[in-house]
This record gives sequence, structure tokens and C-alpha cells, in this order.
Amino acid sequence: MKYPIGIQDFGELRRDGYVYVDKTQYIHRIVTGGKYFFLSRPRRFGKSLLLSTLKELYSGSLELFEGLWIKNNWDWEKQNPVIWLKFSSFSYQTRGLEKAIEEGLLLEAQRLGIALGGANYKNYLQELIAKAASKGKAVLLIDEYDKPIIDYMDDIPQAEANREVLKDFYSILKDSDPYLELVFITGVSAFSRVSIFSDLNNLKNLSLHKDAVELLGITNTELEAYFGPVIRQIAKREEEAPDEFYKKIKTWYNGYSWDGESKLYNPFSLLSFLDGEKFQNFWFETGTPTFLVKEMRKQRYYDIDHIEVSESQLSAFDYQNLDPLTVLFQTGYLTIDGYDERFLVYRLRYPNQEVRFSLQQYLLNAYRDTMAGNALAPVIAITKALEAKDIAKVIETINSAFSTILYDLWQKENEHFYHALVHLIFSLLGTYVQSEVHSAKGRCDAIVQTDKYIYALEFKLDKPAEEALRQIREKGYLDPFMDSPKEKIAVGVSFSTEGKRVVDWGVEGVR
Repeated sequence: MKYPIGIQDFGELRRDGYVYVDKTQYIHRIVTGGKYFFLSRPRRFGKSLLLSTLKELYSGSLELFEGLWIKNNWDWEKQNPVIWLKFSSFSYQTRGLEKAIEEGLLLEAQRLGIALGGANYKNYLQELIAKAASKGKAVLLIDEYDKPIIDYMDDIPQAEANREVLKDFYSILKDSDPYLELVFITGVSAFSRVSIFSDLNNLKNLSLHKDAVELLGITNTELEAYFGPVIRQIAKREEEAPDEFYKKIKTWYNGYSWDGESKLYNPFSLLSFLDGEKFQNFWFETGTPTFLVKEMRKQRYYDIDHIEVSESQLSAFDYQNLDPLTVLFQTGYLTIDGYDERFLVYRLRYPNQEVRFSLQQYLLNAYRDTMAGNALAPVIAITKALEAKDIAKVIETINSAFSTILYDLWQKENEHFYHALVHLIFSLLGTYVQSEVHSAKGRCDAIVQTDKYIYALEFKLDKPAEEALRQIREKGYLDPFMDSPKEKIAVGVSFSTEGKRVVDWGVEGVR
């Protein structure tokens, strides 16, 4: 089986025999129900492939759709000229956005055999649409519309200047309506309509719409239908039961949702796993925006699993007053876990282990002020120490992790940094052993299970370690595990804000 990892051209994918999960029924339902569409999805979710599919569909490339649902449900006699603008290919970083758009429009006009005589990018777009429509109403596809803004999140004046250019650019579409059959715009971020698309009052936002919930990504049903035999073969080679192997794949790569019900796999991560047959973090390789991680630290975000937000927080990206939760959702680090109709709020959580693992590594480095360092080094060291019942090594590693924090930062926010590092270290520990990190009052700070031991760890700030041990005993944190044959161990830790280190710790066996 050939996996289309990184392939965004529908024609290449179909001609060269790569596996394609048929999404044409969803596409048909959407495009036959409107004219102007906008869709935001995280990176590596198939947005470019979707637009390439639309291009071939409206171009009448019947041979590419053999065997797909839409083949017998589309009018192949009707063809439309397609204008496809890919902002990722525009040289705005070196040429400036206005000049880059002009060059991009000229290249697209050349591809379509159209000569443009306008004076600037606005004239070019208007002229291109009108001339293309001489052969039938035009289809306009715009990929990564927000890239000229997102790329300058650490340079707000330039981001604002690019936003103004884009707003001016898209204002042309309203007057070009008679020449247009379809407009489909994709990106990662959903800026408010007023900020970018003020004149497109008929633009339908599909980002949370029921028709687009399963448009991109791979469902469990699709996973079994297209990849079931391959997965069972891999499970057999790994000497694992198929059901357990499916659960492991689901834990790592499933969980994205735009309605709180349908759960989806990220296509890039899933296909990369199937191709390499190895569980690993593929998102880490595609990059995490450093501006987001820095903003999270600035606004004191670190425990973001299972939180509630309003719909406006999900759909309005404001780079001048950045809400990290908005960006985390739109970039795919958080997903919808459910919706509370009474209070009109969405519950968000990490989609899966891969995403949690990615972000928490970056956050741990950010809080340690070592963005280029190895965030996993202290986590791995603590894992090995707990497996060996070497509590002294655990304490030594924790102290080492805290020692990297700059003195000025620590003095300003010592309690916050303390809670953030403890949470992130022990949450990442869950990648290697069973570990739960709690932040609610009355619950143990961390429960960690290895092959031989179950630990209850309680941390105290500027209080004796004995107080932490007493709390473990009185609250019965290890009571739920009394039937387990594993050795149960209580660990009390006292941390000094003045010394910026563990100054006292104690261990008790629990029977």
C-alpha cells in the first residue's frame, strides 16, 4: 500500500496509485449547498489536498474519480475555469505581500492563458476572475489565506500591515460575484469576519459546521475500511492482540473533534505511523509556533486539559490581544470534548498523546527558559529512578530541573513556576509509565505506576515533608490500589521558594 505522506496533489495521488480515503460525498454535500465557504483546520490535516480535489472536480477530470462516490453523482459535462491561489508559495517574506500577490496572480493567469493589464493586485484579481469567466463561471480556491499574518506573529506591526492588504484584496470578491461559481478559502486560523472578510457577508464558515465535521481527517470506520488488514498485519508482527494494538493507535493519533462526538485521526500522523510502523511524535517534526508557547508562559497557562471556553473564543483569532486557548484550538493542540447547551460553552482537551507530548515538551523548556534544550531529559531520568525505587535520584533530578530557571523570573513568580514545572514533568511522565497529575484540591499531586511500584507523590511549598506524608495517609490516596500486588509507596516532598529547590523529603511504605 502506498501512503500519500505530504502529497497534496489529487491528480498525482490518484494517477500514482496512492491510497485515498474517499471524502467526495462530503465535498458534494457542501459545494451543492452554497457558494462562498471558509474552513479552518490545523496543519497537516489535508486542506491543500481538499482544494486540489475541488480543482480537478470542477475541471472535469473524470478519470481521476473512477471508483469514488462522486463519479456517478456529478455533472461531468459542465466544467469551470479554476483559479487556485496558494499563499504558501508566494514570496511575501522577501518581496512584500502586495508584490508577492501580484506575482502570484500573474503566474496563475499565465497558467490559464490569460493576459492581465491591471495596475495592481486588486485590478489583477478582478480582471483575472472576469476573463476566466468568459469560459464559464470561475472557481476561486485560496489556500493558507492567513499565512502572511501567522508568519509574523512575533512582529505585530507587519502582521497588521499584511492584514490590511488581505482585507483590501478580499474586498474585490463582492463585486466579482456574477463571475464566480464557487469560492473556497482555507487556513489554520479563523480571524473574525470583520477583520479580514468584512465585505463577504455571505461567507459560510464550515469550521464547526455539521457538514464538515468529517470532511478532513480519518474516522474509525474509515481506518478499518482502508487500513484494517495492514494494521492487523503490523499487530501480528509486533506480537500484539489486534484490539490492543488498535487501542494504542487510537491513544496516540485519534481524538480530534469539531463537534465533541465524531473523533478523527490526523491523516499525516496516522499515515506516517503506518508507513514506518513505529509509534513516535510526528507533530514534533512539523513544528510548534514558539510565539504561542511564549504567550502561554506569559499568561500562565500550563494545565490546559479539560477546560471550558465560549464559542467566540474558538472562532475569533485576535493577534493583538492573543488568547492562547483560541490559538491552541485552531492550531490543533486542543480539540472539542463536548458542548454544554445550558451555558453555551465548549469543553476542550488534548486530542491525543502525540499532541500532549509535543506541547508539554515545549512548555517545559519554556518554563525552564531553555527553548532549545532536551525537555525529556529530566522526565526520562525520573522515570528510570522511580522504576528503580531510587527516590534520592528523583529529588536530585527535580532540583536540577528547577535550577535552570532564571533568578529574576523565579523571584517574580516562584509559586507559579513551581506548580507549572511539577505538573509538566509528571504529566510527561505518563508517556513512559502510568501517571496522573491532578490540580484539583483534595487530590494527590501525582500518582505514578511502574511495573513494580505505585507511588503517591505530594508536594508542599515551604512546609515540612512530613505534612505531605500525613496528607497522603489521611486522604487515603493509595487506598484505591490496595488490591494491587505492586508495592505502594508514599513520597512527601518539601520545596523551598527561597532556595528554589527541594529541601526535605520523606518516604513511607503503605500496606
